[in-house]
Amino acid sequence: MDSSDEDLIKEYLSGNQDSFKILIERYTTPLYNFIVRFVGVDNAPDVIQDVFIKSWKNINKFDILKSHFKTWIFTIARNTTTDYLRKKKMQTFSSLDSDEDSFENNIKDETILPDEELSKIEDKEFLNKTLEKISPKYKEVLILYYQEEMTFVEIGRVLSKPTNTVKSYHHRAILELRKLILHQNS
Repeated sequence: MDSSDEDLIKEYLSGNQDSFKILIERYTTPLYNFIVRFVGVDNAPDVIQDVFIKSWKNINKFDILKSHFKTWIFTIARNTTTDYLRKKKMQTFSSLDSDEDSFENNIKDETILPDEELSKIEDKEFLNKTLEKISPKYKEVLILYYQEEMTFVEIGRVLSKPTNTVKSYHHRAILELRKLILHQNS
């Protein structure tokens, strides 16, 4: 039986170095999948490395009674990604507010045949390209909710936002995606 994250943390703090290695193995793929969508394939390994270094340096500050490790490490990942983007002078998560005019101007006009619609919607590459066109603050909510299967409450903790704000971001993200898909399919 696999040990829980909290058990692994207790073991690590008691001197079992392998316990932290298990946590790294457990979270490398989910963190990579989250981070790569914001910094790209070439930069994601560096950001993930920074996340694990920060986690390792601060593991003794983690409070098992106040937070789940998954929420804690994804908060570190989000903050590290934001710092990385700021350093690279790219757009940050919080700097993009929904601006419908620029949003619509950035949408490609691609006409597809009706029989191609279903296959294109199911196409992972199409979905990834569509996700790239929505606001980063909405995209991260979708990734954390659907890919990482976090609750709105957990996402709120990661983003330092009230639960109702997260729900609102989720709703707006779905509307943006729907608008993009409909626009691309028309």
